[in-house]
Amino acid sequence: MSTVSPESEPDVDVIVIGGGVNGTGVLRDCALRGLSAALFERNDIAFGASGNSSGMIHGGPRYLTYDPDVTHTSCLDSGHIQRIAPHLLFRIPFLVPVHRSRFGSRLALHGYDAFFELYDRYQPLKRGRPHVRLNADDLRRLEPGLQADAVGGVTFDEWGIDGVRLCMGSAVDAIERGAKVHVHTTVMEVMLDGERVRGVRWRDRISGETGQTTARVVVNATGAWAPVTATLAGLEPRVARIRPGKGIHVFLDRRLTNYAIATTAIDGRQVFLMPWQNMSVLGTTDDDYYGDLDEVLANGDEVRYLMQAVARVFPSVSQARAIGTWGGVRPTLYGWGVNEDKLSREHEIVDHKKHGADGLYSMIGGKLASYRIFAEEMTDVVAERLGNTAPKRTHSSPLPGGDETVDPFSLCAGIQLDALAASRLEYRHGSRSPRVIERIKRCPPEARVVCDCEPVTEAEVRYVVEGEMAKTVDDVARRTRLGLGSCGGMRCALRCGAILADALDADPSYGQRSALTFLRGAAARRASAVGSLQARQEALSLATLSSQLGFVEKEER
Repeated sequence: MSTVSPESEPDVDVIVIGGGVNGTGVLRDCALRGLSAALFERNDIAFGASGNSSGMIHGGPRYLTYDPDVTHTSCLDSGHIQRIAPHLLFRIPFLVPVHRSRFGSRLALHGYDAFFELYDRYQPLKRGRPHVRLNADDLRRLEPGLQADAVGGVTFDEWGIDGVRLCMGSAVDAIERGAKVHVHTTVMEVMLDGERVRGVRWRDRISGETGQTTARVVVNATGAWAPVTATLAGLEPRVARIRPGKGIHVFLDRRLTNYAIATTAIDGRQVFLMPWQNMSVLGTTDDDYYGDLDEVLANGDEVRYLMQAVARVFPSVSQARAIGTWGGVRPTLYGWGVNEDKLSREHEIVDHKKHGADGLYSMIGGKLASYRIFAEEMTDVVAERLGNTAPKRTHSSPLPGGDETVDPFSLCAGIQLDALAASRLEYRHGSRSPRVIERIKRCPPEARVVCDCEPVTEAEVRYVVEGEMAKTVDDVARRTRLGLGSCGGMRCALRCGAILADALDADPSYGQRSALTFLRGAAARRASAVGSLQARQEALSLATLSSQLGFVEKEER
């Protein structure tokens, strides 16, 4: 292992490894408390589970049956997150239909009613509305597309959010308070001086540059990668053991309903159809995962599992157009012999001093809805170790864009910007959306829409490249949802690549390669949902495009 002289003053107080919601949350909390910090992310901000979750800051009523503390923590943190990032939250009312069966459907309806009375006790924590019991006529009026054999149902409230924008807000706020963020930079080693952590050695995966950064504390916030990251300090993977659980989602090209619909799959697991921003989402699975964490793809069986379950209660979903999938791996706490769906969503902090790496901590478990509390608990440990007594502020200090309300229609005044484009811009950037508008006023051609499906303007693409560390077309798509609509990026990826290369002052071929990488990844994620004929057509189109641009890979020759 590399060693660093203990006499030298460290570069920063804290190094965070991992750019998901927990890592960026800790980075921001450290910066707010006046600690110097740096974050290293091997891929991109929110590349893993944080950017590929169900996109809800929810209370998790199902946890109430076996892990009520998780429900309480999630609802409590949901209220805090709504306070600091109001522009990113949108209400999702759920319907739970109860269908006729020989097992006593009326009794089941009474049971659901009683269960959600219990859940109502948590609703004030997250500004949720109390549940309502519905009869069959009420249910049909609210959602005519439901199967007609329902005897009634109940409603309950949850909140949707863009997980990537949440992570980006924490990262940008930390940077503006002096923290350093390195994306596409892999940590090759956690350096030790004897049994004490002294920093990390790293390599920029794009430029090839290498270096080392020293620190008093290193936080392993790499989620499902946590056991692998622990080995970088010479530790056994088991000291940061998790049980990785794969969850996939299928997304459709439009909103099919204004209500989310919760139902059960063939194995009794709860699944849902949910309106999410400008599309519909089916989710989610929960299966043990042993594959490549950098290539989490849905398979055909998983897609059929979700489609079959939802079609039983909302038949028209089978005629809807599936345009893609996404998948992530939950870093759930390890448990042997427990069904994946029943694993605890609690979290814990592992101090590796007992393993011979004093100053290294691993964040294990957790979920998007309670990230802020987990990050605060981790920062409390760091602050106590470093003698920092600054107050906690992440529950009240707004994230960038969350400090005031902006009327999206006012953004269109005096410029050629579509009202829908302005509305989507305001959702992603909140009170900072006028910064993108100022770009357009200085350079009117930047009002041009690059991606029609979302829509995303050239000004926003340049804004996220220059101000939000986007280095590839994939990065831009993650921050703006460019190319994630019905065209799959075929109409906008190359244009985005050209803007990207220009903004980075890179060779045009860099943008073209980046666009092709994005398109290939998008096609791979779509393949299981669109069927074999469209998948073959897309493969042919990509091969033709690659050839036209002169980028014929060896395996294609």
